[in-house]
Amino acid sequence: MRDAVPPPARPAGAEEEAAPPDPALAEDAAAALEDLRTAAPLVQCITNAVVTNFTANVLLAVGASPAMTDIQGEGGVFAELADGLLVNTGTPTAEQRGAAYEAVGARHRAGRAWVLDPVAVGVLPVRTALARDLLQHRPAIVRGNASEIIGLAGGAGGRGTDATHGIDAARDAAAALAGQAGAAVAVSGPVDLVRAPDGGVVRVPHGTPLLTRVTGGGCALGALMAAFTAVRADAAAAAAAVAATTVYTLAAEDAAADCGGPGSFAVALLDRLHTITPERIAARAGLVREAGAR
Repeated sequence: MRDAVPPPARPAGAEEEAAPPDPALAEDAAAALEDLRTAAPLVQCITNAVVTNFTANVLLAVGASPAMTDIQGEGGVFAELADGLLVNTGTPTAEQRGAAYEAVGARHRAGRAWVLDPVAVGVLPVRTALARDLLQHRPAIVRGNASEIIGLAGGAGGRGTDATHGIDAARDAAAALAGQAGAAVAVSGPVDLVRAPDGGVVRVPHGTPLLTRVTGGGCALGALMAAFTAVRADAAAAAAAVAATTVYTLAAEDAAADCGGPGSFAVALLDRLHTITPERIAARAGLVREAGAR
């Protein structure tokens, strides 16, 4: 959850038709967290300059190891070594663009997962062209807010990094991207939506608006998804996206209960990511699998 765009009003009768939480999804997210902490994956982050410190600390807190290896001549070399890779288009300098092409090329040739976070795509021309080109290298997961997902699919984006669409407005765009890249598509919002390549949809109804008041609140989630791809194979990329979103947003809810505002929330979030347990995930996650979603 990153963007505080209000969800659309429910149609009459929607409450009665809503699917109940699926305990199997919660159990899988819990198991993925346990696997991640055992594996301690090394995650390469080619990400924006605004969020590097927070992103690295989120990965460390949850049990992964960050590496901000983002220069040409090293991007591809390190991508062959890393367990996970995030490419985030937030501040796409020429150096970073070169490193990103090296890295995703190496991952694609090796058949290994990577995550694309198309920050501010659909609004700004350089990063929009870059993200659409990188999409051809078939990321395992595409993660963004609703406006970024719509922009990546060819529509109008939002207001810079801010979403101006609700998650349900991005359904068609998510389906198009999933079909084009064979990727899981994760749409961040007040309720997060993850669409698998086969058309299955999971909603993650957790989080807090305070995530929109901390720089890097969404970008760090992309890095966390890259970490979870290391313990969930490409065929289960949607499960990696769901697990990352669940762990992150439940930890954020706990952090919000402990803090007095954005500053203390950022610190509390790191603490909660460090201490959250698989048992707590299994007991609290209210993940919903949409029936017949395609």
